[in-house]
Amino acid sequence: MVNLWGSSRSMTTSGDCLCGCISFAVELPVKWVAHCHCTKCRRAHGAAFVTWVSVPDTGVMITDPESLLRWFVSSANGQRGFCSRCGSTLFFRSTEWPGEIHIARANFSADVDCRPQSHGYYDTHVDWVTIDDDLPKTFDPNAPKIAGVG
Repeated sequence: MVNLWGSSRSMTTSGDCLCGCISFAVELPVKWVAHCHCTKCRRAHGAAFVTWVSVPDTGVMITDPESLLRWFVSSANGQRGFCSRCGSTLFFRSTEWPGEIHIARANFSADVDCRPQSHGYYDTHVDWVTIDDDLPKTFDPNAPKIAGVG
């Protein structure tokens, strides 16, 4: 971890996309780290779930000298940022989390000061992966409620 903001107390961590054309530096501490099991995250990453690192949008510095960062509107209130050269999904931002940007944990090349704290949207998890940890599991707040569940 290095200090990019000039303050003796401000530490950062960093990462980049697969081709290295888009990089980012994040001021620590991060807000939270969580696994998301929602359908959109699974499809955007081609994985059973994605692990997001949430940071204040004022605490991230994105370097994109070739202007390759593109934003895909994935829902009425969410956008996903990806590299148009290599296809790496890097970022997520949404009006549901104002003032935050979420960065895919797998794209960090250095340590993050927080380990995953929960599983989000667990009611939509895939049945072909076994989750065997003690992290709290939360459900889609907009999903229809089923009597006796959640």
